[in-house]
Amino acid sequence: MSLIQTVSQLTAALKFLVERQYSFIAVRGEISNLRLPASGHQYFTLKDAGAQLRAVLLKPQARYLAAPLRDGGQVICRGRVTVYEPRGDYQLLVDSVEADGEGELRLKFDTLKAKLTAEGLFAEERKRPLPAFPEKIVIITSATGAALHDFLTIWRRRRSNVHVVIYPSAVQGKNAALELATALERVNSEIGGDIIVLCRGGGSLEDLSAFNEEILARAIVRSQIPVVTGVGHEIDFTIADFCADWRAPTPTGAAERSIADCGRLRQQVSRHQRLL
Repeated sequence: MSLIQTVSQLTAALKFLVERQYSFIAVRGEISNLRLPASGHQYFTLKDAGAQLRAVLLKPQARYLAAPLRDGGQVICRGRVTVYEPRGDYQLLVDSVEADGEGELRLKFDTLKAKLTAEGLFAEERKRPLPAFPEKIVIITSATGAALHDFLTIWRRRRSNVHVVIYPSAVQGKNAALELATALERVNSEIGGDIIVLCRGGGSLEDLSAFNEEILARAIVRSQIPVVTGVGHEIDFTIADFCADWRAPTPTGAAERSIADCGRLRQQVSRHQRLL
Protein backbone atom coordinates (compact mmCIF):
# COMPACT_ATOMS: atom_id res chain seq x y z
CA MET A 1 0.00 0.00 0.00
CA SER A 2 1.39 3.42 -0.96
CA LEU A 3 2.34 5.90 1.73
CA ILE A 4 -0.41 8.37 2.56
CA GLN A 5 0.96 11.84 3.26
CA THR A 6 -0.62 14.93 4.65
CA VAL A 7 -0.71 18.08 2.52
CA SER A 8 1.94 19.58 4.78
CA GLN A 9 4.24 16.59 4.40
CA LEU A 10 3.92 16.54 0.62
CA THR A 11 4.45 20.29 0.34
CA ALA A 12 7.50 20.14 2.61
CA ALA A 13 8.96 17.35 0.47
CA LEU A 14 8.36 19.34 -2.72
CA LYS A 15 9.90 22.42 -1.12
CA PHE A 16 13.04 20.45 -0.28
CA LEU A 17 13.34 19.04 -3.80
CA VAL A 18 12.57 22.28 -5.65
CA GLU A 19 14.76 24.54 -3.56
CA ARG A 20 17.69 22.10 -3.71
CA GLN A 21 17.37 21.60 -7.47
CA TYR A 22 16.87 25.29 -8.34
CA SER A 23 19.10 26.98 -5.78
CA PHE A 24 20.64 29.31 -8.38
CA ILE A 25 19.16 29.78 -11.85
CA ALA A 26 18.85 32.35 -14.65
CA VAL A 27 15.44 32.93 -16.25
CA ARG A 28 14.64 35.02 -19.31
CA GLY A 29 11.20 36.64 -19.65
CA GLU A 30 9.10 39.76 -19.92
CA ILE A 31 8.09 41.80 -16.87
CA SER A 32 4.38 42.43 -16.32
CA ASN A 33 2.13 43.47 -13.43
CA LEU A 34 4.97 45.26 -11.66
CA ARG A 35 4.05 46.46 -8.15
CA LEU A 36 6.15 48.83 -6.05
CA PRO A 37 4.75 48.96 -2.50
CA ALA A 38 6.08 51.23 0.24
CA SER A 39 8.14 48.38 1.67
CA GLY A 40 10.69 48.85 -1.12
CA HIS A 41 10.31 45.28 -2.35
CA GLN A 42 9.37 44.87 -6.03
CA TYR A 43 6.83 42.26 -7.09
CA PHE A 44 6.24 41.27 -10.69
CA THR A 45 5.36 38.46 -13.06
CA LEU A 46 7.99 37.06 -15.40
CA LYS A 47 6.36 35.62 -18.50
CA ASP A 48 6.82 34.33 -22.01
CA ALA A 49 4.37 33.07 -24.64
CA GLY A 50 3.67 29.84 -22.79
CA ALA A 51 3.93 30.41 -19.05
CA GLN A 52 4.37 32.88 -16.23
CA LEU A 53 6.29 32.93 -12.96
CA ARG A 54 5.84 35.09 -9.88
CA ALA A 55 8.98 36.94 -8.86
CA VAL A 56 10.10 39.23 -6.06
CA LEU A 57 13.13 41.49 -5.82
CA LEU A 58 13.72 42.41 -2.18
CA LYS A 59 14.70 45.95 -1.17
CA PRO A 60 18.40 45.21 -0.43
CA GLN A 61 18.89 43.73 -3.92
CA ALA A 62 16.79 46.43 -5.60
CA ARG A 63 19.42 49.02 -4.68
CA TYR A 64 21.79 47.46 -7.21
CA LEU A 65 19.51 47.76 -10.24
CA ALA A 66 21.22 49.40 -13.20
CA ALA A 67 17.85 50.83 -14.30
CA PRO A 68 14.33 50.80 -12.80
CA LEU A 69 12.18 47.79 -13.64
CA ARG A 70 9.25 48.49 -15.97
CA ASP A 71 6.37 46.57 -17.46
CA GLY A 72 7.20 45.22 -20.88
CA GLY A 73 10.93 45.04 -20.18
CA GLN A 74 12.66 41.89 -21.38
CA VAL A 75 15.09 40.80 -18.69
CA ILE A 76 17.25 37.99 -17.39
CA CYS A 77 16.66 37.36 -13.69
CA ARG A 78 19.13 35.40 -11.57
CA GLY A 79 18.09 33.93 -8.27
CA ARG A 80 16.52 30.89 -6.66
CA VAL A 81 13.11 29.27 -6.58
CA THR A 82 11.37 29.23 -3.21
CA VAL A 83 8.20 27.47 -2.09
CA TYR A 84 5.78 29.18 0.29
CA GLU A 85 4.22 26.27 2.15
CA PRO A 86 1.05 27.93 3.57
CA ARG A 87 -0.23 28.58 0.03
CA GLY A 88 1.65 25.91 -1.86
CA ASP A 89 2.99 28.62 -4.18
CA TYR A 90 6.41 28.90 -5.72
CA GLN A 91 8.18 32.04 -6.87
CA LEU A 92 11.53 33.29 -8.04
CA LEU A 93 13.46 35.14 -5.35
CA VAL A 94 15.55 37.46 -7.52
CA ASP A 95 19.14 38.38 -6.71
CA SER A 96 19.96 40.38 -9.85
CA VAL A 97 18.28 41.66 -13.02
CA GLU A 98 19.85 42.56 -16.34
CA ALA A 99 18.21 43.94 -19.47
CA ASP A 100 17.67 41.55 -22.36
CA GLY A 101 16.48 43.90 -25.11
CA GLU A 102 12.96 45.23 -25.50
CA GLY A 103 9.90 43.29 -24.48
CA GLU A 104 7.26 42.48 -27.04
CA LEU A 105 4.75 45.09 -25.81
CA ARG A 106 7.35 47.85 -25.61
CA LEU A 107 8.67 47.03 -29.07
CA LYS A 108 5.14 47.06 -30.48
CA PHE A 109 4.49 50.42 -28.81
CA ASP A 110 7.67 52.00 -30.16
CA THR A 111 7.08 50.64 -33.68
CA LEU A 112 3.54 51.98 -33.88
CA LYS A 113 4.57 55.31 -32.35
CA ALA A 114 7.25 55.75 -35.02
CA LYS A 115 4.82 54.81 -37.80
CA LEU A 116 2.08 57.22 -36.71
CA THR A 117 4.58 60.00 -36.04
CA ALA A 118 5.82 59.67 -39.62
CA GLU A 119 2.22 59.94 -40.86
CA GLY A 120 1.71 63.17 -38.90
CA LEU A 121 -1.00 61.82 -36.61
CA PHE A 122 0.60 63.38 -33.54
CA ALA A 123 1.21 66.79 -35.10
CA GLU A 124 0.07 69.70 -32.94
CA GLU A 125 -1.33 71.60 -35.91
CA ARG A 126 -3.79 68.76 -36.51
CA LYS A 127 -5.29 69.09 -33.04
CA ARG A 128 -8.38 71.13 -32.29
CA PRO A 129 -9.02 73.54 -29.40
CA LEU A 130 -11.53 72.50 -26.77
CA PRO A 131 -14.66 74.59 -26.27
CA ALA A 132 -14.50 76.65 -23.07
CA PHE A 133 -18.12 75.96 -22.15
CA PRO A 134 -19.24 72.66 -23.70
CA GLU A 135 -22.92 71.84 -23.49
CA LYS A 136 -22.49 68.07 -23.86
CA ILE A 137 -19.60 65.79 -22.92
CA VAL A 138 -19.55 62.09 -23.74
CA ILE A 139 -17.30 59.99 -21.51
CA ILE A 140 -16.27 56.58 -22.82
CA THR A 141 -15.02 54.35 -20.03
CA SER A 142 -15.88 51.39 -17.83
CA ALA A 143 -19.22 51.87 -16.12
CA THR A 144 -17.86 50.38 -12.90
CA GLY A 145 -14.32 51.80 -12.81
CA ALA A 146 -12.78 54.37 -10.49
CA ALA A 147 -12.10 56.63 -13.49
CA LEU A 148 -15.82 57.35 -13.97
CA HIS A 149 -16.24 58.08 -10.27
CA ASP A 150 -13.32 60.52 -10.34
CA PHE A 151 -14.69 62.31 -13.41
CA LEU A 152 -18.21 62.66 -12.01
CA THR A 153 -16.84 63.90 -8.68
CA ILE A 154 -15.27 66.89 -10.43
CA TRP A 155 -18.45 67.47 -12.46
CA ARG A 156 -20.55 67.67 -9.28
CA ARG A 157 -17.99 69.74 -7.40
CA ARG A 158 -17.89 72.35 -10.16
CA ARG A 159 -21.69 72.62 -10.22
CA SER A 160 -21.68 72.60 -13.99
CA ASN A 161 -24.77 72.51 -16.17
CA VAL A 162 -22.96 70.55 -18.87
CA HIS A 163 -24.82 67.42 -19.91
CA VAL A 164 -22.61 64.35 -19.30
CA VAL A 165 -23.40 61.20 -21.28
CA ILE A 166 -21.79 57.96 -20.10
CA TYR A 167 -20.94 55.48 -22.85
CA PRO A 168 -19.88 52.19 -21.17
CA SER A 169 -17.02 50.31 -22.81
CA ALA A 170 -14.42 47.74 -21.94
CA VAL A 171 -11.09 49.44 -21.26
CA GLN A 172 -8.99 46.30 -20.88
CA GLY A 173 -8.87 42.90 -22.54
CA LYS A 174 -8.71 41.34 -25.97
CA ASN A 175 -11.58 43.27 -27.61
CA ALA A 176 -11.29 46.54 -25.69
CA ALA A 177 -9.53 48.51 -28.44
CA LEU A 178 -12.20 47.59 -31.00
CA GLU A 179 -14.96 48.40 -28.53
CA LEU A 180 -13.47 51.80 -27.75
CA ALA A 181 -12.99 52.59 -31.45
CA THR A 182 -16.58 51.56 -32.20
CA ALA A 183 -17.82 53.77 -29.36
CA LEU A 184 -15.96 56.75 -30.84
CA GLU A 185 -17.49 56.14 -34.25
CA ARG A 186 -20.99 55.85 -32.79
CA VAL A 187 -20.68 59.01 -30.71
CA ASN A 188 -19.66 60.89 -33.85
CA SER A 189 -22.39 59.44 -36.06
CA GLU A 190 -25.35 59.11 -33.68
CA ILE A 191 -24.93 60.68 -30.24
CA GLY A 192 -22.98 63.86 -30.89
CA GLY A 193 -21.39 66.16 -28.34
CA ASP A 194 -18.86 68.93 -27.86
CA ILE A 195 -16.11 66.84 -26.26
CA ILE A 196 -15.40 63.11 -26.05
CA VAL A 197 -13.42 61.91 -23.04
CA LEU A 198 -11.61 58.56 -23.08
CA CYS A 199 -10.41 57.54 -19.64
CA ARG A 200 -9.44 54.68 -17.34
CA GLY A 201 -7.39 54.17 -14.21
CA GLY A 202 -3.74 53.25 -14.04
CA GLY A 203 -2.17 49.88 -14.70
CA SER A 204 0.70 48.03 -16.26
CA LEU A 205 1.72 48.37 -19.89
CA GLU A 206 -0.27 45.21 -20.49
CA ASP A 207 -3.34 46.65 -18.73
CA LEU A 208 -3.22 49.79 -20.89
CA SER A 209 -2.56 47.93 -24.14
CA ALA A 210 -6.00 48.72 -25.62
CA PHE A 211 -4.98 52.39 -25.68
CA ASN A 212 -1.84 51.47 -27.64
CA GLU A 213 -3.69 49.83 -30.56
CA GLU A 214 -3.69 51.31 -34.06
CA ILE A 215 -7.44 50.85 -34.53
CA LEU A 216 -8.15 53.18 -31.61
CA ALA A 217 -5.49 55.69 -32.65
CA ARG A 218 -7.04 56.09 -36.11
CA ALA A 219 -10.56 56.34 -34.66
CA ILE A 220 -9.39 59.25 -32.46
CA VAL A 221 -7.86 61.01 -35.46
CA ARG A 222 -11.03 60.50 -37.54
CA SER A 223 -13.28 61.91 -34.82
CA GLN A 224 -15.02 65.15 -35.78
CA ILE A 225 -15.48 65.87 -32.08
CA PRO A 226 -12.42 66.89 -30.02
CA VAL A 227 -11.07 64.02 -27.93
CA VAL A 228 -9.57 64.30 -24.45
CA THR A 229 -7.71 61.38 -22.89
CA GLY A 230 -7.18 60.73 -19.19
CA VAL A 231 -5.52 57.32 -19.07
CA GLY A 232 -3.72 55.95 -16.05
CA HIS A 233 -1.39 58.05 -13.93
CA GLU A 234 0.83 61.02 -14.74
CA ILE A 235 3.73 58.75 -15.77
CA ASP A 236 1.61 56.70 -18.19
CA PHE A 237 1.72 57.72 -21.86
CA THR A 238 -0.24 55.82 -24.51
CA ILE A 239 -0.60 56.05 -28.28
CA ALA A 240 -4.13 57.34 -27.68
CA ASP A 241 -2.66 60.24 -25.68
CA PHE A 242 -0.41 61.28 -28.56
CA CYS A 243 -3.39 61.25 -30.97
CA ALA A 244 -5.85 63.07 -28.71
CA ASP A 245 -6.59 66.76 -29.02
CA TRP A 246 -5.73 67.10 -25.33
CA ARG A 247 -3.92 64.66 -23.05
CA ALA A 248 -4.73 64.90 -19.35
CA PRO A 249 -2.52 63.02 -16.87
CA THR A 250 -5.42 61.36 -15.06
CA PRO A 251 -9.23 60.98 -15.30
CA THR A 252 -9.52 63.76 -12.71
CA GLY A 253 -7.33 65.96 -14.90
CA ALA A 254 -9.53 65.19 -17.90
CA ALA A 255 -12.59 66.40 -15.99
CA GLU A 256 -10.83 69.54 -14.79
CA ARG A 257 -9.79 70.40 -18.36
CA SER A 258 -13.19 69.66 -19.92
CA ILE A 259 -15.60 71.10 -17.36
CA ALA A 260 -15.66 74.79 -16.51
CA ASP A 261 -15.70 75.58 -12.78
CA CYS A 262 -19.14 77.19 -12.79
CA GLY A 263 -19.28 77.55 -9.02
CA ARG A 264 -16.12 79.63 -9.04
CA LEU A 265 -17.31 81.68 -12.02
CA ARG A 266 -20.58 82.49 -10.24
CA GLN A 267 -18.63 83.68 -7.21
CA GLN A 268 -16.49 85.93 -9.39
CA VAL A 269 -19.56 87.40 -11.12
CA SER A 270 -21.21 88.09 -7.76
CA ARG A 271 -18.05 89.76 -6.46
CA HIS A 272 -17.79 92.02 -9.51
CA GLN A 273 -21.50 92.92 -9.28
CA ARG A 274 -21.01 94.06 -5.70
CA LEU A 275 -18.17 96.30 -6.82
CA LEU A 276 -20.29 98.06 -9.46
